[in-house]
Amino acid sequence: MPHDHDQPRVALYWDFENLHASLVEARLGEGHYAKPDVRFKLQEPLVDVAAVTAAAIAQGPLAIHRAYCNWQFFSRYRDALMQAGMDLVQMFPPGGAAKNGADIRLSLDALEDLARFPHIRTVVVVGGDSDFLPLAQKIHAAGRRLVGVGTRPNTNRHWAGSCDAFLWYEDLAGAESLPPGG
Repeated sequence: MPHDHDQPRVALYWDFENLHASLVEARLGEGHYAKPDVRFKLQEPLVDVAAVTAAAIAQGPLAIHRAYCNWQFFSRYRDALMQAGMDLVQMFPPGGAAKNGADIRLSLDALEDLARFPHIRTVVVVGGDSDFLPLAQKIHAAGRRLVGVGTRPNTNRHWAGSCDAFLWYEDLAGAESLPPGG
């Protein structure tokens, strides 16, 4: 069945470890995930991949579904990631304190994809960092719509405000994703 490339499509990009870390810290306290004995070990699945994917699909058909992470610690997400048909981009941090590699790569890929694929009209970015503010400016300059997804306690308010729409992860995933008492 041929694709109608004139039909507006959605590109979904995940800063996967950012969302996972936010959920760990919501459960176990701020700063908990940053500890090397926590961050650099096999991670328990906390992210509701299906709920976020469904929210992106509600924006239109997915053309791109890509997630950035150091996947060596996230193998317990295997089934959820495969079910979602996600393109996994492996990020090897150059050091234990290295940051922003996924943010930079995600932003560069999103801009390249927008230049190559005019049928992408909406970009969904899963992540709460203010590092995505320049990406928001470029997406808007390209005449595209931007939807952000992030957690309430860890999303930069300027990033959320720069999006055409912002979806709170807690609302998408439901009460089961909230920490005890949340």
